[in-house]
Amino acid sequence: MHMRRNILKYVGAGLVVSSSLAFASISQAADMPGVTDTEIKIGNIAPYSGPASAYSTIAKTISAYFDKVNEEGGINGRKVNFLSYDDGYSPPKAVEQARKLVESDEALLIFQSLGTPSNSAIEKYMNMKKVPQLLVATGATKFGDPENFPWTMGWQPNYQSEGIIYGRWIAAEMPDAKIAVMYQNDDFGKDLLNGLKTGLGDKADMVIAEASYEVAEPVVDSQVVKLKASGADVFISFSTPKFAAQGIKKAHEIGWDATQIVANVSNSVGAVLTPAGLEASEGLISTAYLKDMQDPQWADDQGVKDWNAFMDKYYADGDKLSSFTTYGYSVAQTMVHILEQAGDDLTRENVLKQAASMKDVTLPLFLPGMSMNTSDTDYFPIEQMQLMKFNGERWENFGEIISGEVGGN
Repeated sequence: MHMRRNILKYVGAGLVVSSSLAFASISQAADMPGVTDTEIKIGNIAPYSGPASAYSTIAKTISAYFDKVNEEGGINGRKVNFLSYDDGYSPPKAVEQARKLVESDEALLIFQSLGTPSNSAIEKYMNMKKVPQLLVATGATKFGDPENFPWTMGWQPNYQSEGIIYGRWIAAEMPDAKIAVMYQNDDFGKDLLNGLKTGLGDKADMVIAEASYEVAEPVVDSQVVKLKASGADVFISFSTPKFAAQGIKKAHEIGWDATQIVANVSNSVGAVLTPAGLEASEGLISTAYLKDMQDPQWADDQGVKDWNAFMDKYYADGDKLSSFTTYGYSVAQTMVHILEQAGDDLTRENVLKQAASMKDVTLPLFLPGMSMNTSDTDYFPIEQMQLMKFNGERWENFGEIISGEVGGN
């Protein structure tokens, strides 16, 4: 009888251990939504349709990159389940998709949601839910505000910094220029315009004409005609790809012989310059932070060779002329780095912590000398760029790597 009591005692102890392990497992699952022993569920929102659909190449490239990662064993043994939904570049649709990803799919985070309007629409929701909104696909300066929106972080150089770089260059190299600016009437266009004027400093009155457009407009021909009539000899287009291509084409058609600058987000040879016409695009100026795959100086670069092999195997129908593929490839590598750093502690809090503690992280397709740095007060991973000029076939970088840090961040 005495022996039987001991057996029961040990069986009871075993039950206690088992149930406590079960509770620990349930508790861990509750703290790590979107994560199992074999999977990490990552959400994405992209414009597969609508006026900014050219950008869908980015999400397609990211998806292909995660295919590569999964085939090679995943991240710390877990495969990435990449859920990418279309919002048509519509803020209300973006909200709908964000809620679906967070509440129905229970994704660990939303990564590379595209566009200033869409990210603006979901930012408060994501922060209220304490779900990381990481490496957003917009350079709007407001997405580097850890004090007010600690769960939202950018990736690419912010638009204000880019505008500052153009302003400083024009003020130094073309001090007598008359500048006309076409810009998208939202945070994207306004950030670039404000940066331009900041960079021009006491020469801000060089901007003699401005014309905005709404994303719902079909064409921007009238804006280009109006700006040419101002007599400006520098035409700056702070526009998304569809409208940037229209602007380049129209300026050429009406014989506007101005120095043209296009925003970094719209300098893809495949998605913008080819539709606009390569002859019409000759002489364009923009900025770069990634290697141009068409530039012969990178022919023997290992990072470029690896990218080519990736495209051939995982995204064979992708456009190698499009800078959106190098962008998607590089931002996906950044996300993988963050998740690898997080190890097995894949709570939303720890993933955010890793994103906000990058130090001198470089990527294979970065221009030499560039790296990513973040902290809990600096949510701008990339703050360096180089100017470049289109020679009719490809971009050629010129000048030094320029830092365009925005004060106070």
